[in-house]
Parts: sequence; structure tokens; C-alpha cells
Amino acid sequence: MKVLVTGAAGYMGKYVVKELLGKGHEVYAIDFNHKEIDSRAEILDVDIFSGDDRIYEKVKCPDLCIHLAWQDGFVHNSPKHMENLSKHFTFLKNLIDGGCKRIAVMGTMHEIGFWEGAVDENTPCNPLSQYGIAKNALRQSLLLLTQNSDVKIYWLRAYYILGDDSSIFTKLLQAVEDGKEEFPFTSGENKYDFIDIKDLAMEIVAASTQDEITGIINVCTGNPVALKDKVEAFIKEKGLPIKLKYGAFPDRPYDSKIIYGDSTKINKILMTTGK
Repeated sequence: MKVLVTGAAGYMGKYVVKELLGKGHEVYAIDFNHKEIDSRAEILDVDIFSGDDRIYEKVKCPDLCIHLAWQDGFVHNSPKHMENLSKHFTFLKNLIDGGCKRIAVMGTMHEIGFWEGAVDENTPCNPLSQYGIAKNALRQSLLLLTQNSDVKIYWLRAYYILGDDSSIFTKLLQAVEDGKEEFPFTSGENKYDFIDIKDLAMEIVAASTQDEITGIINVCTGNPVALKDKVEAFIKEKGLPIKLKYGAFPDRPYDSKIIYGDSTKINKILMTTGK
């Protein structure tokens, strides 16, 4: 397939690009910074927020767009989420109007708001941050736009991502390097669905390059683990000379005590695609 990846140099994008290339797809990559993008991809210098109604042609008429670009994804109440919302919608609508038949967009557990337990495609959404509100609105608008068309929408809802850029584990290693003996922490009691960034990239590519299962798809493990257990295991595994200072930071009021993705759909996709 010819695949357009926006946010191709970002936290997830660089891994998604590599995974696509490894599967033999032709990749067109868009981002402000090109440094982290695999050299096998073709980099396009195109402004996706230009409002250009011929954007589909400008990005080489891809078979699939994997839309990962999103400003301030780690700043949940940034004004940029709502400021950019209509720009995201316009870009995707113009792609669809131009002829793109497959659109995959990165979703988030923060669309849900406060929820206890497993999340599936029918779980009600009541987002409690600007980030969650904007993502939720984009999903609703996109699904409404395409409900009576032959366009396939893959809304890829992620949970707690373990990566190598700004994860708690990276910050923990930095604290050790700085000679600190304690690491300020929350209660650590909340249970999340943790997934390694490389596994997430594999699930994103598997989900968006198949035809049978569309709509909201949880890209997750389906296995909730307490944050403190995950971090304590990391400290033990690495033999780090540091202790967690529990309660130094309050738990965010909009974070659920236990939230994880129902992995039924993604497991079926992975079985079908032989992952």
C-alpha cells in the first residue's frame, strides 16, 4: 500500500514508519522535524493544516492515511487541542473528498473520562480534559461524515504507552544519573493498560492495513497493571539505587483507578494477520 503518515517523526510516528516499511509498504512521511524519520520513507514538505481541498493530490494520493500528528499531546489542557480541532477535521475531510478510502487516526483513553474497568467501542465518553474533548469530537465528526460511505475509518484508541522519549522510566533513569536517591511519585495505585511503543506500532499497522474490522479499535494489551508495580519492577530489574516517594504528587482527579482496553478486536486482527 501507499501509506501517508502524519507526525512521522513523533513519539509513535517513527516506529509506525519503520513497521510499515518492514511490511513492504510505500511510506510518505510528514512532520515538522525530519531527523527521526527512516530514510527509506519519502518525506513530503506539505502543510496538512493549509485547508487545501486538493491535499490528497499534494500528498501523492495514498491508499491509507495514518494520522498521528497532534500538538501538545502530553499537555492535556493545552488550548492547542481545541484550536486545532477543525484543522484536523478539514484535513481528513479533504483527504476523503479527494479519494482516500482508508483513514486511521490515533485515539486516546482520555476520550473516555472517568471509567472503571474495561473499555470497548460502546463505552460512553465523558472526557475531562481538553485533549480528551478534542479527540472525542474528532472521532464523532469523522464517523458521522463517513457513516454512509465506502470509506474505512480506523479509530485506534491507545492507553498507557511505554516509550523512550518522555515516559516515567526515562525520567527515572535521568534521576539516577543526576544522583538522586528518591523519585517523587503519585500513589501508584491506579491500574493501566501498559504497552511498549514498538508493540503499539505493530498493532497500529496491523489494524489499519486490514479490511475486516473497522471503527473503534483498542490498540492495547487488555491487561491492567498497577503503575507502582510496573515502576518497582523496572527499578528492581535495572538494579537502580533509587526509591519512589509515594504521594509526592497527587493523583489527577480525572484518572480512573483502573482502566484498560478490551482487546477482543485487536487480538482477532493479530490472529488473522499472523502476528
